[in-house]
Amino acid sequence: MTAAPIDGRARAARLRAAVAREVAAFSARAGRPPGLAVVLVGEDPASSVYVRSKGKATAEAGMCGAEHRLPADTPEAELLALVDRLNADPVIDGILVQLPLPAHIDATHVTNRIDPDKDVDGFHPVNAGRLATGLPGFVPCTPLGCLMLLREARGDLSGLEAVVVGRSTIVGKPMAQLLLAESCTVTVAHSRTRDLAGHLARADIVVAAVGRARMIRGEWLKPGATVIDVGINRTEAGLVGDVDFPSASAVAGAITPVPGGVGPMTIACLLRNTLVSAGRREGVAIDETGF
Repeated sequence: MTAAPIDGRARAARLRAAVAREVAAFSARAGRPPGLAVVLVGEDPASSVYVRSKGKATAEAGMCGAEHRLPADTPEAELLALVDRLNADPVIDGILVQLPLPAHIDATHVTNRIDPDKDVDGFHPVNAGRLATGLPGFVPCTPLGCLMLLREARGDLSGLEAVVVGRSTIVGKPMAQLLLAESCTVTVAHSRTRDLAGHLARADIVVAAVGRARMIRGEWLKPGATVIDVGINRTEAGLVGDVDFPSASAVAGAITPVPGGVGPMTIACLLRNTLVSAGRREGVAIDETGF
């Protein structure tokens, strides 16, 4: 068996095209484009590259992007004041503060200061609660993208056994909630899980988001499983995921590559969330069928 590749780049391109069409319709009705504010504190190279990518994607979708770059020594109070201004700005529909932040700034304080209805990253506790209770809110972009890839690869997910390896608030926990909402039977595994291989052996779906290079081996997988690899680990061999791709490809039914799998979906879902926020704030119905 050779696993079918799950092409995140192609799926993200279709999502971004659908968002762009809806942005044009929204702008015509609302008299303005959706607005996304991105805040970067300091000069972290990876964050700078990611912010540039977001800015380019925002413009290509027809949205208005507002980029705020602050020095690394910016006081926390000054950053919080900027968030307050963006919360009050009527043409800003989404606010994203790029992580990680410098050590002297408490990221939790900043995340919790963002208006939950502009929290297009989906990190605010209110949005976490909305997800857990089935209320409309914003879901973190990476797990939302993973769910879209799973739906495309498997169709109806109802009744499938899923194992999420990783319990972060950014990926693991929201991913588990999304799969529960799809009527999967969900196990959340982590660094202290006993017999991880035993759990994976019965999983129809594996989402790896643990941050350890090639941790999950192909012989642990159920034949035909669908594997979503969220991991991005820098090694001497280049970027690799949390799954050992060669051995997993010989067992799985479908698998995301690293890079080119989950990564492109994250920015596409950020655009999607910003558009949805704009529609809700302006009372303009958004056709989400293409998402």
